[in-house]
Amino acid sequence: MNKTELISAIAAEAGLSKVDAKKAYEAVVKSVTDTLKAGDKVTLIGFGTFGVTERPARTGINPATKQPIKIDAKKVVKFKAGAELTAAVK
Repeated sequence: MNKTELISAIAAEAGLSKVDAKKAYEAVVKSVTDTLKAGDKVTLIGFGTFGVTERPARTGINPATKQPIKIDAKKVVKFKAGAELTAAVK
């Protein structure tokens, strides 16, 4: 499912116009993004938890040249599915 299909599904499920569904989608994405940027977690009971962790710098290998390369530290977003979502997917 891509963004357009998700917006259409939201509109159909909630009885909204596609314009209103797009605004709702964008508001949720912006809120989650802003919260993660601030370093906080986003927990949606029954769905899952989004959080940010930091990967330390490390040495890797360039697969083309087999030479060691330095990989910088970075922050990554992690998602842990909630129990209800996990059970629904089984």
